[in-house]
Amino acid sequence: MKREARAIIHCRGHPHVRAAHPSTLEITCEHEMTPNGDCIIAVGADCSARDLPEEFRILLCRDDASLHTVFSCGGMSVEVRGQGSSSMTLDHPADMVWRRSCYVCGRTVAIGSDTTARMMPREFVEALRKGGEVVATLTVRVP
Repeated sequence: MKREARAIIHCRGHPHVRAAHPSTLEITCEHEMTPNGDCIIAVGADCSARDLPEEFRILLCRDDASLHTVFSCGGMSVEVRGQGSSSMTLDHPADMVWRRSCYVCGRTVAIGSDTTARMMPREFVEALRKGGEVVATLTVRVP
């Protein structure tokens, strides 16, 4: 059985990115957002939770899975570490959410995340606000 899988997602920032949410961060396939979406860091994603590759999904939906995500934009990068869960359904058609808590819904791709939207460096958030291209590299591993 494979012990590691990777997914690379392309999206972009948006002028309404606030990155102020204290417990989550999100990317979405939607192309627009309002200032109320304070957890959204990127829009126009070419992949949602539901669209993740099958081998990636199988590994992530294990309680012993770890997820390492690198968000790159404007020559900067932010690393986010979290966990998978056997409770994940990965069935949302537009969104992916990294959560500090253990709450799981169809949008959840990580629980126990060590980084939230509010924790992102402000210079990175500024690059997102300028509509910068974002590459999110997700690597799931199991022991």
